[in-house]
Order: sequence, then C-alpha cells, then structure tokens
Amino acid sequence: MEDNKTIIIYDSTLRDGAQAGGISYTLEDKLKIVERLDKFGVKFIEAGNPGSNIKDQEFFARVKKMKLKNATLIAFGSTRRVGIDVKDDPNIQSLIAADTEAVAIFGKSWDFHVKEVLKTTEDENLQMIYDTIKYLKSLGKYVVFDAEHFFDGYKNNRKYALETLKVAKEAGADSLDLCDTNGGTFPMDIYNITKEVVEMFPGTLIGIHCHNDTGMAVANSIMAVLAGARQVQGTINGYGERCGNADLITLIPNLQLKLGFKCVPDENIKHLTSLSRYVAEIANMIPNERAPYVGAYAFTHKAGMHIDAVKKNPASFEHINPEIVGNTRRIVLSEVAGRSTILDKIREIDPTVTKDSPVTKEIIDELKRLENEGYQFESAEASFEMLIRKKLGLYQPFFTLKEFKVLINEPAVEYSSSAIVKIAVDGVTAITAAEGDGPVHALDSALRKALEKFYPELKEVHLVDYKVRVLNAETATAAKVRVLIESTDGKDTWTTVGVSTDIVNASWIALVDSLEYKLCKEKVGK
Repeated sequence: MEDNKTIIIYDSTLRDGAQAGGISYTLEDKLKIVERLDKFGVKFIEAGNPGSNIKDQEFFARVKKMKLKNATLIAFGSTRRVGIDVKDDPNIQSLIAADTEAVAIFGKSWDFHVKEVLKTTEDENLQMIYDTIKYLKSLGKYVVFDAEHFFDGYKNNRKYALETLKVAKEAGADSLDLCDTNGGTFPMDIYNITKEVVEMFPGTLIGIHCHNDTGMAVANSIMAVLAGARQVQGTINGYGERCGNADLITLIPNLQLKLGFKCVPDENIKHLTSLSRYVAEIANMIPNERAPYVGAYAFTHKAGMHIDAVKKNPASFEHINPEIVGNTRRIVLSEVAGRSTILDKIREIDPTVTKDSPVTKEIIDELKRLENEGYQFESAEASFEMLIRKKLGLYQPFFTLKEFKVLINEPAVEYSSSAIVKIAVDGVTAITAAEGDGPVHALDSALRKALEKFYPELKEVHLVDYKVRVLNAETATAAKVRVLIESTDGKDTWTTVGVSTDIVNASWIALVDSLEYKLCKEKVGK
C-alpha cells in the first residue's frame, strides 16, 4: 500500500467518459488521451471493456506498442456469468486477450441487483466474484474489484455488501473500490461507510468511485479520502453516463493543493487547464466556462469593486494563483468594470493614454452605448480591442465589403445554404461563392475564400464555437440577437461579437472582427 498522503489517481475517461451522451471516441482519440494522461502522471488508465466491442479490442492491440512512463493500463470487465465456468466465459477471455498488466472486475454488492438484474442467488454471486478474481490472480494480473452499487447495497443489506468485499479480498483482489453507482449517497454517509470498510480491511487499498447524480461526486470522493480511501476513480471534466462521474480536474487540485495529498507530480499541476481543454476538444465537447480551477471564468473579475481589490491583492477574491493550474486571471470589460480597468486595456495598445485623455471618455461612452444596444464585451475582448483601435485612430480596414448575398438551398442536397461575397482590397475586387451547412457557415467560407488570396495567414484561422442569444424575445421574429464567435489560429483563441435584428448580419459583424483581429496581430502587432 502507498504511504498515507499518496492518492492513486484512477482515470476512467476512456470507459466511463465514453458512456456520456454526445461523446464517441475514435481509436486515434483514445490513443491520444492515453498519451496525455500518462504524461500528466495518473497511475491507472481504465481504457475500456475489450469484451464489449471491436473498437476496444483493436485499441488494446494498438496501445501495447505505446511506451508509457507513468500509467498502467487497465482492462475492464464483469465477473463471470451466472452458471458458466470462469475459463469458459468469453468476456473473461477477452480481458485476458487484452494483455494488460492490470484488470478491473465489477461485481454486484447490492442484493437487489443480484436478485432482480442477475436473477441469481446471493451465494452464486459471491462465488462469481471469488472465481473471477482468483482465476485472474492465478494469471499474474493486478486486480481491482469494483464493488458496484456498494453504498446502496450497504444501506439495504449491510452484511451482504461487506461480504462481497470479504470474498473479493480472499480471492486476492489488490484493491477494493467502493462504487456509488447511482450517485445518490450524501457525503457524511460516504465518510462513515468508507471509514468502516477501511477499518475492517487494514492494510488493504480502498478506492472510491462516485457518480454525480446529486452534484456531489467530488465532495463524496474527498470525504472517502478523509475516511481513509487512497485510490480515487474519476474522469477528466467529469464526463460519464447520466450526470457524469467525479471530475478529476476538480478533485486533483482540491486534494493536492488544499489538503496536502500527492496525486500527480507537483510540476504537472500547471498542466491541469490544458489537459481539461485538450480532452474536451477530442471529445468534441464545449468546455465548461465556469468549471472550478480551469474554466474561462474561474479567475474572471467583472464588478468594479472586485477588480479594484484584486489589483491591490489577488488573494482578496482568488483562492489560489491561477497560474498554478495553468489558468489566467481575466479582467472583463463591461459597464460595471470601472474606469481604471478600461484604461488598462486601452494602455495595452497605447501606453500614452491617461484617465484624463479625451479618448478615454469617448471609449467609455461608446462601450456604454453599445452595451445598451445589446453588445457584451466581457466574453468578446477581441471586438473590444478593435473598438479601441478605431477610436485611437490605429485601425485601417483590411478590406471593404461591396456586397454579400446568402441563399437557402431548397431542397437541400449536400449543403443547405450558399453565399456570394464581393470585397475589395487595395482597389482589387474579388468575388467568391461557397456552400455551407447553414447561411453563416456558407458566408464564413465565402469570405475566407476571398480574403485568403490577399492574406494567406487566414488559412490558419477556424471557428471553434458559435453562440446566438435572443435579446428581446417579446418582439418575436423581429427580436435583436447577439452572436458570439470563438476563433483560433492554433496558438491563440479569441472571441468577437455582433448584434443585429438580422442573425446573418450579426454573424457578419462578428466574423469581420474575428478576421481583422487576426490580421491586426499579424500586420500591426499588439
């Protein structure tokens, strides 16, 4: 067993995380995530169930060729089936064929499941647990026993739930992991029950596996650790079935930075934010902007009094330095941000401007006017920078729009929309057309096609997010909309905003700001 302050991080992003709605990893996706998790320093990577699908079988064949420095791969499966000899169970044979050093076996710890789901007896279930673990141990495997539905089982039939752990331990299980599979147990119950198990099995590695159905998976996992559990299961960003699993991105810094446990090498904590975003991108999930520690808003300050205090001493409104977890402090721009905050942003572009300069008041007045119209710059600082440049006389348009047309293709065959854009650059006119999945996509494609002839660097830019907000729904189809577009060139990411009663026009405003922002950085510099 590890020392008392070491926590074994057991990542299940590739199995539990793959069960989340909207997530479907390719084989290459899984290999990339394994590489990144290993580099981050997790101890175990539960990589999938080789008995459940061909993709996982192929994955285990490929992953053998990877040379992992920190992590041990785990193949996941169930106890032998009812009435089948363990050596004849095809799922067990798939586990063996995966050829991993370690395996995780889940078995029923809730008598309700034994009777109603497995349709067998309590004694047969105990035998299934014993036979499976004993067999895998005879083959030299490191075996994790996942006591499925343990906490519900304990509350319904304490004696039987504990008996499943005893049998698993007698068969040779290397760790006993207690699962709150339904995610309905409260923190104090997790603590008390885990503490009893830890005391009942001295010297045995006890793990915790929590789901988030009551929003307490992270809190429950921490309570289990405080009760003596030293192996923590979870997923990156909390991905998982239903409401998800315990979020390792929140759990790890809570345990390591707040409670003094050792989860990953200290020097790797600074990669927490990039790990979260990397996995989100591979999973094709929009990052949670309000996620603790790593979210875009985790260290964002908007209110004037808060901003003033943070500038004097960041500890006034920040529980840690954001750089420790690889995040950054953001002072957002809005009508409540305060004059000094806006001045700081102006002086990033022109250090000679002071609070008494006439242009400072002009910019503040323009900000208030635009926000009154529905603009919001706290999430669109690139657009605000373009506004400042225009007011400072540091802006020259990179192109002039002559006209654009957007057409809806009915009936749509391959693309639902098409667009024609006519622009001029230094007196040279260009007309381009493009199709797309929707009018904004078609317009974006046509504009880029036109501009890339003059500005090849725009080939690096692509949209990563597009959001539309109706501002005055009471006016129905005549409502004003706000469009936010997030763009990246592979190195930096920025957001721009457009507002109009016409969604295509609002999108055009945000698109133009996005591309001109990139060109300003390239041609003018900051």
